[in-house]
Amino acid sequence: MTILVTGATGRVGRHVVEQLVKRDANVRILTRDPSKANFPAAVEVVQGELLDIDALRKAFTGVSTLFLLNAVTGDEFTQAIVTLNIARESGVDRVVYLSVIHADRFVNVPHFAVKSGAERMIEQMGFSATILRPSYFIDNELMIKDVIFNYNLYPMPIGGKGVAMVDARDIAEVAAIELIRRDQAPGKLPIETINLVGPDTLTGTAVAAIWSDVLGRPVAYGGDDPTGFEQNLATFMPKWMAYEMRLMAERYVSDGMIPEAGDVERLTKILGRPLRSYRDFAAETVANA
Repeated sequence: MTILVTGATGRVGRHVVEQLVKRDANVRILTRDPSKANFPAAVEVVQGELLDIDALRKAFTGVSTLFLLNAVTGDEFTQAIVTLNIARESGVDRVVYLSVIHADRFVNVPHFAVKSGAERMIEQMGFSATILRPSYFIDNELMIKDVIFNYNLYPMPIGGKGVAMVDARDIAEVAAIELIRRDQAPGKLPIETINLVGPDTLTGTAVAAIWSDVLGRPVAYGGDDPTGFEQNLATFMPKWMAYEMRLMAERYVSDGMIPEAGDVERLTKILGRPLRSYRDFAAETVANA
C-alpha cells in the first residue's frame, strides 16, 4: 500500500521520504510547491495543502498509512484536525504523528498545546498510531551558526536544566521505521508514544564549551534571558511567532527538555546504532563551513 507524507519538503519530512524510498516503500507526498519535491521518480506528488479539502481527498485515495507533520502556523490545529478527519473518512487509520516532547506539560506554548490536542484526537478517534515526541532539533542551530562563528557567542537561551537535542535525521529514520511497521502490520496496533532525544542532555554552558572545543577558541553562553532572542526573531518572522518561541525558551530554562529513563536506549535499539550527538553536529558544521 501507499504511505502519504505531509511536510515532505521540510527538514524532517525530506529525510522521512528518503528513508522510506531506501526501504522500498510506496510513497506519496502532498506539497504546496511540487518544484521543491526533488525526489526519485517513484515518489508520487500531489499538489495541495492541508486545508485544501479536494487535494487532501485526492492525496488520501489508495493510501494505507499517514505521516502527519504540519508546521508551526496560526492555523496549525485546524490543519491537524481536518487532516485526521479526512484520513478517517478515507479509511486510513494508521498514523505516525510528529508531536513534541512535553506536549502535555508545556501547555502555555501554543504549538505544544496544539500537538497535545492532536494527540488526544488521535487517541479518541481510535487511530492505530505512533506519536513521536522530538526534543529541540539540533538542526535549528544552523540559524545561529553565524553568531557562534563571528561573535564567539552561543545565543540560544536553553538554561541550566538541560536539553537533549536530537538530529533531524534520527527523527526521520525512526519515523520511517514506525511507518513501515504500522503499514505492514496484519492488524491494528496499539498507540505508542516515543520520545525522540539526543544522547546527551546539555546546558547552555555545556553547548558553548563544545563549540569552544570544536572551534579552538572560547565561546561564551549568552545567558538565560530570552528578550534578545525574541527581538532578533521578530526581525524575520511574525511577532506572534517570535513571542511563541520566547515562551518555548522560557520553558527550556524553567524545565529543560530531559529524557525519561530508557529513552536513549530505546532509540538506539530501534535504529540499531548510536544516536547522533551535538558534538558530531558541531564538528560537521565546522568542517562544512
